Amino acid sequence: MKKSLIYTKTGDEGQTSLVGGIRVSKTHDRLEAYGTVDELSSFLGLLATYLADGQDLRFVQQVQQRLFAIGSHLATDQSATNLRAASVISPDAVEALEQEIDRLDATLPPLHAFILPGGSRGAALCHVCRTVCRRAERRILAVALQADVAPTLLAYMNRLSDYLFILSRKINQDEKKSEIFWDNRCK
Repeated sequence: MKKSLIYTKTGDEGQTSLVGGIRVSKTHDRLEAYGTVDELSSFLGLLATYLADGQDLRFVQQVQQRLFAIGSHLATDQSATNLRAASVISPDAVEALEQEIDRLDATLPPLHAFILPGGSRGAALCHVCRTVCRRAERRILAVALQADVAPTLLAYMNRLSDYLFILSRKINQDEKKSEIFWDNRCK
């Protein structure tokens, strides 16, 4: 089999193809959305290098797989091309996130104040992932104003940021690092 070229030169003038071949500007809302999802997946790959707990690592890698499917969903203009089955985010995927949030949260002390990002390096990076996830969610909502985006995809992204918040707390607990609480008396 011949090795494919990494470069195609088809995007040199600021256009790219969606799934199905429709050409759009590289500044299109869809590209902003799936590009931000890709950015999140990249940060999750970095976060994975900090995860000592095998169960957490496997779950984050599973999230990366789902994010690839979400990117495919967002790159498909369903008015012209059928969505591939692999690009569908099922209610089970949302439920899996909720179950993982509940599992981790059960091991953590209750919160009595707002937390600032920090503690261990892994927890701080988890907060970066959380904020990129929130941005991805906003970008996806912009696409949803113009095109079909599955409600389960939106729910998944919303739960994912919650999961990343809880995971940051767990990482700090595992590494015996204190959480940083917001001092609302600051002037």
